[in-house]
Amino acid sequence: MLSILDLFRVGLGPSSSHTVGPMRIANRFLDELQSSDLLSIISKFQVTLRGSLAFTGPGHATPEAVIYGLCGLRPETTLPEMAEAALQEVSTSKSLLLPNGRRLPFDPDTDIIFDYENRSGLHPNEMQITALDTNGTILSDSVFYSTGGGFIASEKQLLTPVENDIVPAGRSSAYEYTSAIELLDICSRENKRVSDVVFGNETSIAEPDAVNEQLDIICNTMNACIDRGLNTTGQLPGKLKVKRRAAAIWSRINTGASSNEREEIFDLLSVYALAVNEENAAGGQVVTAPTNGAAGIIPSVMRQYTEPTEVDKRRRFLLAAGGIGLLYKQRASISGAEMGCQGEVGVASSMAAAGLAEIWGASPDQVTIAAEIAMEHHLGMTCDPVGGLVQIPCIERNAMGSVKAVNAARLALHAIGPTHVSLDTVIETMRQTGLDMSEKYKETSQGGLAANVVEC
Repeated sequence: MLSILDLFRVGLGPSSSHTVGPMRIANRFLDELQSSDLLSIISKFQVTLRGSLAFTGPGHATPEAVIYGLCGLRPETTLPEMAEAALQEVSTSKSLLLPNGRRLPFDPDTDIIFDYENRSGLHPNEMQITALDTNGTILSDSVFYSTGGGFIASEKQLLTPVENDIVPAGRSSAYEYTSAIELLDICSRENKRVSDVVFGNETSIAEPDAVNEQLDIICNTMNACIDRGLNTTGQLPGKLKVKRRAAAIWSRINTGASSNEREEIFDLLSVYALAVNEENAAGGQVVTAPTNGAAGIIPSVMRQYTEPTEVDKRRRFLLAAGGIGLLYKQRASISGAEMGCQGEVGVASSMAAAGLAEIWGASPDQVTIAAEIAMEHHLGMTCDPVGGLVQIPCIERNAMGSVKAVNAARLALHAIGPTHVSLDTVIETMRQTGLDMSEKYKETSQGGLAANVVEC
């Protein structure tokens, strides 16, 4: 079992796969150089981006993320102003200050290569880092993959044979499950809610107080992101010149401009999601949930249906949502470059529906039904960011995913008896749909809206 804390990562926008992942890859490469005593003798880095990292990397801040990581900045502890200062220093000096204090020449324009010709190998997000000495001799050369949601893997890891297609996590859990049906069997056998089972697994790894502390940090970071987005105006970075809307909508809501109470619920869900994803698009600090591109859905639903004082309810929301998210991560993918946007916004909506059903008192069966309904109505959604930026249609898709999550949870509460489509079935269907989907619809900006919207 993975931990749900692996799904909910604090990092910088605009993309968990294109920003957080490359940062972590660079961190890992530096750590490996340090452990092999090579960091003190290298003279040059060369980074090659392939697949989706090449096609949409410039708009997703991948080159900047590479620089942050090679400077030793780590996603979970880096604030936007720290990243901007590091980028400015490298751009001005054309050099990198390594974590060990050494300075190496580094020109992002020539030392970061976008390889559009060669197909990426084991995953669409491929990043190769090469370290050379003063003679140009290669000291270390590694290929890594950013597999979605900030997760990374080396080429060696992905090529290592595994038993029954299950990669061992290296740790045991109290209630191990690899499918929704297994999760439901555990809930029935142990007479536990979904959140109880997930909490039991988390406390197999860490002390209960430590788990709760991390859940609270996640929740607080999500809410802080909403608050920043609700109070920031202006224009998002990039050639599309997209204006922020959340603050203006928030102002109208608070001045009573909304039509009625029922419509206001839609307005609130939407504005919370817009706030998060505008912050993400601006390179702000967000929580992958399960990705940056879909980071607004879970915070939006949780904010709308829990109070700040309801700490336990918010924890249970995240536990149930995370428990469902792990099924998608383990049985399919949460990478837009693999699955299209169904793997990002669709999964986030499914997770949010499960979390909301949980705190509304749904049975374990109803929790999985909520998750299934939400995903069923995102199947086939393409990932086609206009201009390679995580803005159009990404920001609005989070608003729509939030509304769908609430509707799915409501429908699930009315469910009596078994349904025709199980959560396991819809996850497998999403996986098959993602594999069948043309590459131009999977975060390459070569099809869909990205190909048909005039950039001006």
